[in-house]
Amino acid sequence: MKTAQDIMTREIVSVSPDSSNRELAKLLLSHNISGVPVLDDNNRLCGIATESDLIYQNKKYRVPAVITILDSFLFLDSPDKMERELKKIAGATVQDIYTEAVVSIHPDTPLDEIATIMTEKKVHTLPVISDSGDMIGIVGKKDLIRTIL
Repeated sequence: MKTAQDIMTREIVSVSPDSSNRELAKLLLSHNISGVPVLDDNNRLCGIATESDLIYQNKKYRVPAVITILDSFLFLDSPDKMERELKKIAGATVQDIYTEAVVSIHPDTPLDEIATIMTEKKVHTLPVISDSGDMIGIVGKKDLIRTIL
């Protein structure tokens, strides 16, 4: 049975956390892909940046309620929540929008298990991580579909 290493894309298109959201959008469009890994300076996986992250960043936000009493601001929501929401609104870099909780697979993961992970976790892209922790490839839905041909 085929595994991730048989179908994965080895030429990884990626961004850094400091990349602009504009750069991310151009990259996704020019490569006709729905997401890319976010890699740090040591080429370690930080997360995934997707079309959905870009769209979510551009949605309308509910600005947390604030009241003023005696020249002080009181947040009706938690200050941490307000800070997160304001960062998302103003997010100009990939670091502000990418998803850190990444589902990844091993090179020996069988195709049926990859399909199960994608459907159950509702992900389109799975980084392939070696035993040493390096990202060695990526499997997308199109890679799975190519195996049908």
